[in-house]
Amino acid sequence: MPTIRVNDVDLFVEESGSGEPILFVHGYTGSHDSWDSVVPRLADRYRCIVMDLRGAGDSGHPPGGYSIEQYAADVIGVADALGLDRFTYVGHSMGGHVGMWLGLEHADRLTRLVLVAPGMADGSMVPATLHEEAIRKRRAGAREEMLAERIAQNARSERVDEALEARRVDRALSVSDGHLEDSFQAMRGLRIRDRLGEIRTPTLVVSGGADWLLAANLQDVQLLPNASLHVLSRVGHRIPTEVPAALSRVLADFMEHGVVNAATIQGRVDEVRAAAAR
Repeated sequence: MPTIRVNDVDLFVEESGSGEPILFVHGYTGSHDSWDSVVPRLADRYRCIVMDLRGAGDSGHPPGGYSIEQYAADVIGVADALGLDRFTYVGHSMGGHVGMWLGLEHADRLTRLVLVAPGMADGSMVPATLHEEAIRKRRAGAREEMLAERIAQNARSERVDEALEARRVDRALSVSDGHLEDSFQAMRGLRIRDRLGEIRTPTLVVSGGADWLLAANLQDVQLLPNASLHVLSRVGHRIPTEVPAALSRVLADFMEHGVVNAATIQGRVDEVRAAAAR
């Protein structure tokens, strides 16, 4: 199992392909498996790197360090170990929180920032009941209940692979106690909505049209000064596993064309008008 020692923790890191580097990070109780159907679609053009955060997936389970700031520091540590001066960061859900922090505190290391169904920049909006339910299921070992819920939450129910969903439930149950407890509280304690305007890195926000976080994503993206938005119809929160082909196309398009929004289009119009006036 490939690991890199970073900040006194063995972190799972795996890469494939070559070219411009993209580093992928999973959500709250996810793992690098989240990107299993995305990376192969991009590895012919890009150097794709997946990692597991501390306490999750195949990474070590230290007693502490389960904060958004530490997760971001671990990402930078992995980039340093791999010799990446700059890279594109792709983060899903809580990985989006990590991405926001990278955009605020480590912008010099990013070429692009992609937030896939990101968590709320104002963590006070995160319902405490989500954590209470996670703890209850963990203590009860409610694997079948969790699996049934995951299947029901897939907006494209006709595409559900129950075997893969079962593996993801097992991953969720395997995270460390610190990861389950502390990182959720870290998300709830995050208060960076008023700082989103500081993120100047070219950013793409990808949201699911059927995700309960959509409203928050739409509010947050309007505060990002250099961002594109892509909303996927009939898709829930687990975008990388629900629609990996569609997400891969969106990522490749952003890698090639960068930010396209009303401001960039108006900029083109202004250039045309200025040229015509000369």
